[in-house]
Amino acid sequence: MAWLPANTPLVRLDGIADAAAVQAILYKDEGSRFGLGSFKALGGAYAVFSLLQGIVAEEIGRKVDVHELIDGSFRNLTEKVTVTCATDGNHGRSVAWGAQMFGCRCVIYVHEHVSLARQKAIAAYGAEVRVHPGNYDEAVRQAAADAAQNQWITVSDTSYEGYTVIPRDVMQGYGVALAESFAQMTPAERPTHVFMQAGVGGVAASFCSYLWERFGEEAPRFIVVEPERADCVYRTLEQGSPCHVKGELDTIMAGLACGEVSIIAWEILKTGMDAVMTITDQSARDAMCLLADAKFGDTPVVAGESAVAGLAGFLLAAQQPDSRKALGLDEKSVIYVFGTEGATDPYLYEEIVGRPAEVVAQPEVTA
Repeated sequence: MAWLPANTPLVRLDGIADAAAVQAILYKDEGSRFGLGSFKALGGAYAVFSLLQGIVAEEIGRKVDVHELIDGSFRNLTEKVTVTCATDGNHGRSVAWGAQMFGCRCVIYVHEHVSLARQKAIAAYGAEVRVHPGNYDEAVRQAAADAAQNQWITVSDTSYEGYTVIPRDVMQGYGVALAESFAQMTPAERPTHVFMQAGVGGVAASFCSYLWERFGEEAPRFIVVEPERADCVYRTLEQGSPCHVKGELDTIMAGLACGEVSIIAWEILKTGMDAVMTITDQSARDAMCLLADAKFGDTPVVAGESAVAGLAGFLLAAQQPDSRKALGLDEKSVIYVFGTEGATDPYLYEEIVGRPAEVVAQPEVTA
């Protein structure tokens, strides 16, 4: 896409790697992506662009480019469209940003546990924010029902029976971050292991698919990491088919608080991943502080609660001899983890880390 800015950093955590007895840890820091604070900007906004591009092309008989939508050349067509979705925060912010940039209306549903800071961040892009009682999955169903009634278009990052096309666009957008990562690596840094967090599984499946397409049987081992209170991929693997984790899904890892795995994500993960593990909220807190404090001499990194799940999962596995053996972790292992967000809830970040994100030194953005 022509409007992509400079790449987000790939941070080398050499000090933590030495402490964990592996060759390297590569942390892709998405905190600066498009100024939105998370990787979700790659998915939701891209899907909004693709959707509006198709609608305009059908009307005028040709494909328009991104600049024609941004400059408002076809605002008379795009402003008639309303996009909607449910979100834990970051995806909705991306969809709202895309709607504002490309010129359509936007209604975003959040569940009652989404923080006010995240709601305000979405509304700042001109979206109408509606708070729905219950959890994320209930908000998804409400957004879909209202969309059907009002002839809105759902731009969701999760798929379900009868709804798969747009979520595939979202997943394709995510792949930009992994392609960037490989361009930033040296040949010696090719990962042997990827520890990837999952909510509904969209980004995990996107990365898993990319790795298999690029490396085939030589793809890195792929380990999915989830909050223990929102472990839909783990339970789906146990059951053998998509299942529904019920309840409040109460975890500080708000972006991963999902009770139902995306059906298209599951089709990829069920054969592409090597293992699934769950982590506690305390493990996420510890990983956030580890990155911020840089006590092993690494570059300090501002990482949100959901960003650190993969790193937290790796650190837990690295400390357990049985897990190291089962996953093939040794002094030659190169670990890739995806830092999905910065401090998208500044108040919670300060509460956990003990100081505001602004005073934690940030790595330079690399081209």
